[in-house]
Amino acid sequence: MSSNILEVRHVNKSFHDPVTVPVLKDVSLDVKRGEFVSITGKSGCGKSTLLYILSTMDTDYEGDLVIDGERTTGLDGSRLAAIRNEKIGFVFQFHYLLPEFSVLNNVMLPALKLGRKSSAEIEADAMARLKELEMTDQALKMANQLSGGQKQRVAIARALINDPLIIMGDEPTGNLDKKNSEIVFGIFERIANDHGRSLLIVTHDNDFAARTHRNIVMEDGKVVG
Repeated sequence: MSSNILEVRHVNKSFHDPVTVPVLKDVSLDVKRGEFVSITGKSGCGKSTLLYILSTMDTDYEGDLVIDGERTTGLDGSRLAAIRNEKIGFVFQFHYLLPEFSVLNNVMLPALKLGRKSSAEIEADAMARLKELEMTDQALKMANQLSGGQKQRVAIARALINDPLIIMGDEPTGNLDKKNSEIVFGIFERIANDHGRSLLIVTHDNDFAARTHRNIVMEDGKVVG
């Protein structure tokens, strides 16, 4: 088994509206199993575009992407959806919780979609994730009753429910104050160090990035550091 959970080779991406504008230029990188990696760079440098390609949600690019030893470039939509559900957890700047659902039901949703366990097993797993994040006392509240920091913790629990191999985050602390940003960083650190999962986090927060295992710096569509 490769020590890399993610391998990117010579990825190029352009937007064509109406003229062709290169956005990613010959990007290559690896993320090892259990590694906590951040990506930084100025707005418009291609960080989020790269993340959407790595998450298999954008397939319009040139180059190769390998996740957990499987080349995903050129796979059909159903296989890519299965890889996303099984192997990747997502945490965004905006939590995207469903306000009409309880906290517990929000966390359960990806596992119910995957359909590998009974609803009772999934509920037990969801409660275990909420316990890890000190959120069990909020489980039966509606998602819209929580504070911003609490919502982001629920979003992390949801990202963990299917035991993904890698968590991908796009500015997950971007809307949080310093205290809640610290809480989220601590959670990510435990996910990597205690549970051996990989994390790839796009961030503008240089203090956050400096404390990750490794920081990838992007500039003008290229990896420069």
